[in-house]
Amino acid sequence: MGFSTLRAGLMLGCALTGVQAAHAQSASDSAPQAGLQDIVVTAQRRVESVQKAAVAITAVSGTDLIRAGISDTTNLQRLAPALSVQPSGGTTSIYVRGVGTQAGNSYAENAVGFNFNGVFIARPTAPSGVYYDLQRVEVVKGPQGTLYGRNATGGAINVLPNRPKLGEVSGDVNVEVGNYQARKASAAINLPLGPIMALRLAGQVVDRNGYLSDGYDDDKGEAGRASLLIKPSSNWSMTLVADYYHQHGKGSGNVLLPSSVAGAPALSARIGGSDPRSVAALQSYAAGVAGPPFCGGLGQLVTSGCVMAPRGDGYMDGDFWGISAQTEGDLGFATLTVIPAYRSSSSNYRSYLPGFMLQVSDRSKQMSLETRLASKDEGSLRYVLGGFYFSEDQSAINYFSQGNLATTLFNPQLRTQSIAGFGQLTYLVSPRLRLVAGGRYTHETRSQTTSLAAGGLPNAVNPPLGAAFTGNLSFNKATWKAGVEFDAGPRSLVYANVSTGFKAGGFFVAAPPNNTFAPEMLTAYTLGSKNRFMGNRLQLNFEGFYWDYKDQQISFVGGVPSSSGLYTQGGVTVNAGKSRIYGTEVELRFAPTQSDQFGATLQYLNGRYNSLKTAVFSNTGAPVPTGCTVTGSRLANPGVNAARFYDTDCSGKPTVYSPKWTLNLDYAHTFTLKNGMKLVAGARTAIKSDFYLNVNFQENEKQAAYRMSDAYLTLEGADRRWELTGFINNIEDRAVLVRAGNRPILNVSYGTLAPPRTYGMRFAYHF
Repeated sequence: MGFSTLRAGLMLGCALTGVQAAHAQSASDSAPQAGLQDIVVTAQRRVESVQKAAVAITAVSGTDLIRAGISDTTNLQRLAPALSVQPSGGTTSIYVRGVGTQAGNSYAENAVGFNFNGVFIARPTAPSGVYYDLQRVEVVKGPQGTLYGRNATGGAINVLPNRPKLGEVSGDVNVEVGNYQARKASAAINLPLGPIMALRLAGQVVDRNGYLSDGYDDDKGEAGRASLLIKPSSNWSMTLVADYYHQHGKGSGNVLLPSSVAGAPALSARIGGSDPRSVAALQSYAAGVAGPPFCGGLGQLVTSGCVMAPRGDGYMDGDFWGISAQTEGDLGFATLTVIPAYRSSSSNYRSYLPGFMLQVSDRSKQMSLETRLASKDEGSLRYVLGGFYFSEDQSAINYFSQGNLATTLFNPQLRTQSIAGFGQLTYLVSPRLRLVAGGRYTHETRSQTTSLAAGGLPNAVNPPLGAAFTGNLSFNKATWKAGVEFDAGPRSLVYANVSTGFKAGGFFVAAPPNNTFAPEMLTAYTLGSKNRFMGNRLQLNFEGFYWDYKDQQISFVGGVPSSSGLYTQGGVTVNAGKSRIYGTEVELRFAPTQSDQFGATLQYLNGRYNSLKTAVFSNTGAPVPTGCTVTGSRLANPGVNAARFYDTDCSGKPTVYSPKWTLNLDYAHTFTLKNGMKLVAGARTAIKSDFYLNVNFQENEKQAAYRMSDAYLTLEGADRRWELTGFINNIEDRAVLVRAGNRPILNVSYGTLAPPRTYGMRFAYHF
């Protein structure tokens, strides 16, 4: 059935000569023009129109980002159907079509590469505070093992800021106010510094109260960026960029799922997990749960402190900054690009997202250097050749407390070094037919020095810190791409390719030797087409894809050996998964008049784990709730306590964060007023079928099908220098889960919600 569905979709795409593309045209452009407008992208490391790029990509212009109120990666998924983003305390987990990582501690790395201004950012704590004064954002779907390399198994996100311009004084100011006492202001100014230099300064301040009753899910931060362009000749330029972001507030919160605990507040009420009403529901539930004698026996697990309820003392305190210098030189036969960069991340936070406390202090320093040589777009052979170096030093203190029954403290010192060489060739068989081949070879080493204090019974509180243990890993991996491109018409591209990607292996929190996992690999088969018809008024793009995912890194709450030799509860990552993911995506944009634009994107996604077997750990020995088949159990610490392993088989289950159907619709109409001003009315809606949020596959950790809609009304001045927008997002006020997980010991579920209905006014002035 899977192959037949894909085959039918591919045949449809070929018949229409129609791939997935981009929000290339901003429906909110201040001066509507005949036909659809293109957006220029650099996803393939060369400048090209998104409609000419033989790659599955969603590109969103800076104007569209402002109009949609996109201020972070989490909100970006409203405009990119293939993307799912989950905030988690001080980290951000990113998924593309079900491929991603649950980033829960300092060891975690995303499987979707995040790049800012051409610089790869390793830490899942760090992709924050960059969504202002942007040129565009690119979401590249599928493994990017050739041109991007490490940790781009599922794809890549490229955030591109505006660059300085020579000889021009310009800028803009944006101010926004809304409910939840939301206040946001951003500004940018471009200043010429003589004939060969220009400076661009930009900044943003965000201050919003929390969406939850206990103050969590707030947004507070300040960011600044300075960019200096030096262009001594028409052939050479250097752009120096320095950016800084300070994040504070309470951070992401949780809600007790009423499907898990009878009497828990309704999700629509957005009652936070530390709210007395939620805590009372948890205590009522725990009244029927037996505990050990020192916890007061039956019903006293929570009131005795043996199990910690969420509290209201969570916080975020992060500082992120970086510098880069991008040099570009025209050598005549090719363009040379060199990007050295340094980034620093300092993240301190306390969160209760899984229902218990985690407190993290994480410091990371990374250095990178990428050098590329891209040929001119002329001749029969075109190429991109390059080298990449990356190093990161990370130190952290991670403290997890479930109360007086289990605590874990570990302080990893991690070091990563990666070096790679890559190249991609395009050979023109004819003016219309091209062959593509590329490859990358990566050598990566990782090392750790970690001390671990993990406590279960009988030493649950303040367990002794064990002796430091070390570890070293080394990986060598070749990834590649092969494809064909054909211009079926002046504005029609058909392409097919096979590409691979990998995510490096690493460590998880446990005493050696069983504390490592191997790399994961993904091979993607893609057939697509991009088309413009009717005098550039109709765009029809199609993509069919089949992904083969092997040695999949699965993270879950399992049993980890402590330095004492006893097993206790902790985060485990194992190569337990093997899955196949296939589907189609069709994107339609239609501008029947200068004043109207329709858009529709439909994605069909069928993801399933062919093999997924894990050993789930129970501190108390009680059965662990799961939607999978339990094939057996065994004592973890015989003769010491009742802790048990439960072997589970989740093979055949759908991949997480993989709604089978996703439909995005949008429409905008521009009214031209008599005084020369314009009024733009627009709306968009996203419809998704149900999907699981966790590899436990419990029904109460599953998001039901939903629809979420936004609308806006913009008045533009006659001189196009100012605009006033009224907006409303999540009109339905749906309580949509973006993350859910089981709180161990009590075995109840907590979740994180997407933003509620928000509304406000936005004013922009351009000069």
